Amino acid sequence: MQNLRMTSESHPRPEDIEVIRNAVDQFNVAVTNDANYSPIAIFLRDERGAVLGGVLGDVWGGWLHITFLWVAESLRHQSYGERLLRAAEEQARAQGGRNAYLETFSFQARPFYERFGYAVFAELPDFPAGHTYYFMRKAL
Repeated sequence: MQNLRMTSESHPRPEDIEVIRNAVDQFNVAVTNDANYSPIAIFLRDERGAVLGGVLGDVWGGWLHITFLWVAESLRHQSYGERLLRAAEEQARAQGGRNAYLETFSFQARPFYERFGYAVFAELPDFPAGHTYYFMRKAL
């Protein structure tokens, strides 16, 4: 038996995180036989190249998972969020995505996503205290 130890690391090395992600991904592909994975990373940049918004996620198993969508405060209410969301959905459809899902807090963007056809399918109340965490989905 090896001399193993557990370590708790608040700032793990990216390559260590990749070991775990890759191992889970390999297991999922082996079980489902679906290796069609594609990251989504669409950015809103100014003339200097600074990031002022973007959407991150991935497509796997016929589903788009949006993990982050953000637009700088000064650019909100100018349709940039909608354009980013639609661009991610378009990329997902081009890669065989049939559905999309995401998570959002009650103090974030639930009404925004509902305007574009997302519906709550589950919620986690009192996370964090006094708020709710919503799980939302949409057919593409």
